[in-house]
Amino acid sequence: MTARLELFAIPGLPMVQGGDDLPALILAGLDRAGQELRDRDVVVVAQKIVSKAERRVVDLAEVVASPRAVALAVEVGKDPRIVEVVLSESVKVVRSRPNLMIMQHRLGFVMANAGVDQSNVAEADGQQRALLLPLDPDGSAAAIRSALAVRADVGVVISDSFGRPWRRGTAGVAIGSAGIPSVIDLRGQPDLFGRTLEVSIIGFADEIAAAASLLQGQAAEAQPVVVVRGLAWGAPNVPVAEMIRPPEEDLFR
Repeated sequence: MTARLELFAIPGLPMVQGGDDLPALILAGLDRAGQELRDRDVVVVAQKIVSKAERRVVDLAEVVASPRAVALAVEVGKDPRIVEVVLSESVKVVRSRPNLMIMQHRLGFVMANAGVDQSNVAEADGQQRALLLPLDPDGSAAAIRSALAVRADVGVVISDSFGRPWRRGTAGVAIGSAGIPSVIDLRGQPDLFGRTLEVSIIGFADEIAAAASLLQGQAAEAQPVVVVRGLAWGAPNVPVAEMIRPPEEDLFR
């Protein structure tokens, strides 16, 4: 158990473009700031810059809306092209109403608009674009971690902002990780008074992502990479894919 944590954002990172070497940009930013990575640091990288570097961008001018997308667009009051992109990233429409689509993403996440986003995505030649989640967020995290290993043995979390059932407001969550246990199962361990824990499973990666989100922000903060220092864990590494609740355990879908 740790008694103190330190979080700091890496300042001055450039606007990420398709094909950019994210680990190189992170290391260069650390050098400019006079900071260094240490073993057991966790580097939290915003999904948006990972998706940009991986060219997960769709030009809406090239999207043709299907009849299904057109019908759903009328219901929710959105651009049919955006709805088509959302449907292409999804396996199920969980709920929809005007201005809202809750989707089950192909990776299993249940989230608004299947993670398709237009905020902080620059237009290209006057054309609107939309950003998709990485194809394999756990794989993206592993690749970043491997490249950062030239400096230190770190964990990596790829974070995004999700709304939460029954609560207002978004919070940072993990959509990919490497080098850390995304969940820590405490079942079978004793509590403070010796009672055996029966249901306690800690969403370790989500807690890290939420803490980093306080520095990353949601608007024009331009601090997409945060280093978390001082964490302690002993559980084995578990990817974020293992955090997805199986349908048979879901009481609400």
